[in-house]
Amino acid sequence: MTELILQALYSGLLQGGSYALIALGLALVFGTMKVINLAHGELVLLAAYVAYALESGLALGPMYAIPIALVVVCLTSIALHQIVGRIKHDREINSLILTYGIGVILTNLILLIWKADVHASGSLWLQEAIVFGPFYSMRSELLFFGISLLLMAALWWWLARSWYGRALRAVASNRDAAQLMGINPGRIELVSFLVAGLLAAFAGVALFSHGVISPAYGSALTVKAFIITVLAGVGSIPGVLAAAILLGVAEALTVTLASSALQELAGMTLFLLVLLVLPNGLCGAQRRRG
Repeated sequence: MTELILQALYSGLLQGGSYALIALGLALVFGTMKVINLAHGELVLLAAYVAYALESGLALGPMYAIPIALVVVCLTSIALHQIVGRIKHDREINSLILTYGIGVILTNLILLIWKADVHASGSLWLQEAIVFGPFYSMRSELLFFGISLLLMAALWWWLARSWYGRALRAVASNRDAAQLMGINPGRIELVSFLVAGLLAAFAGVALFSHGVISPAYGSALTVKAFIITVLAGVGSIPGVLAAAILLGVAEALTVTLASSALQELAGMTLFLLVLLVLPNGLCGAQRRRG
């Protein structure tokens, strides 16, 4: 039993890396535009299906799909920004309804193109078992966990040091004041969508490399990203990583000790418990950065 629990903790840790990439994209867009992008999970799923299309059609592994997934998802993110950016009044509620509709459209497009079958990667190299003492994982899980950490570190540096990163934080803090300082909020909002698309592309390829995908999975990914964002406290990159790992561990322990049917319930229960104990999230407002 002890070994099973330790393995569940290890698996949850690795899964948390992918969850963090998904949630960071949602958090960035919400921070700059106050828009909860309910189509974000579908963007992640789109990248996963791009990887599947290349593997099934050209026999190329998921890693080769990353450049194409970046282009496809970022272009879709630009189109999504152009649509959402036209909302001038009651942006929060109107964008919520609009992005939900766009998510439904993307789900049905995926259904039309790739059907409703469940798919998984057949790459033997990525699925090869890697053993560290009593812990087992696929090579793809370790690889993309490392990539997730690198991307989050790069995002942390970009938000803290680059002009666009500081401008994004300024717009997220006070849009009107940022505009008075010569910052173009529309351009910064576009940048936030592009960065969110970049993170979604990597997360989607990671999802396909070590899991299964189906067209209906997009909405579940959005819910997970929203839970992590609220658990972390909007604007906290370390908090997002901690919340993602916490969610991954909670799901892994639930599957190991109870039933896979309760996996989603475990996430929602964790969500409610943290809100009751820490209403500002794992990292309070005074500890947020970026």
